[in-house]
Amino acid sequence: MTNYERVKIWDVPVRLAHWSLVVLIAFSWWSGSEGGNMMTYHMWSGYCILTLVLFRLVWGFIGSSPARFSTFVRGPRAVGRYLGTMRRRQASGHPGHNPVGGWSVVLMLASIGVQAGTGLFANDDIMTEGPLYRWVSKATSDLLTSIHHFNFNVLLVLVGLHVAAVPFYLFYKSENLVGAMFTGMKRVAGPMEELRMAGATRAVAAFLAAAVAVYFLVRM
Repeated sequence: MTNYERVKIWDVPVRLAHWSLVVLIAFSWWSGSEGGNMMTYHMWSGYCILTLVLFRLVWGFIGSSPARFSTFVRGPRAVGRYLGTMRRRQASGHPGHNPVGGWSVVLMLASIGVQAGTGLFANDDIMTEGPLYRWVSKATSDLLTSIHHFNFNVLLVLVGLHVAAVPFYLFYKSENLVGAMFTGMKRVAGPMEELRMAGATRAVAAFLAAAVAVYFLVRM
């Protein structure tokens, strides 16, 4: 029988970035649908989203061990082995993301990054242009605007799958993914190797570096 222990997995920076992205993506959806004067706030929301994506990418290399890509991005064999256990009605016991969840994170970050990045060059043919619109031709801007619109549908599918996984893991696998992202604590199969948590100073430095990079990018 597998022994489980409750340990801290998700640090504060990961949890803050996660829930901030949830709020900002929802706001961007609403403000983009409203159009008009709300497009100014839509663009500011996009800058914040891009900052958080850059921060999460950096944190994936220098952050706490469960947040690092090297910890949860696995190859096809590991993914296949995990898929073979999906029918078992018990927690996976993986510290951090399981092999499928790890690739879900990568795809989500990629899609969100594409969304924020293409928005920098987009236009609505009325009154709104991204801050980097002048650096490309109108045809290129129109293409990137089309990608911006299409990719949002891709992002919605990824978000839908992400949300659908929550009740599946909660009621079928006995894993409270939402609770873990609020408290940072998760039930994992023990014994396990010691997890290394990065300090707040490193997180603040990484976030400020991402914010400064986005600031200068949109001011080009």
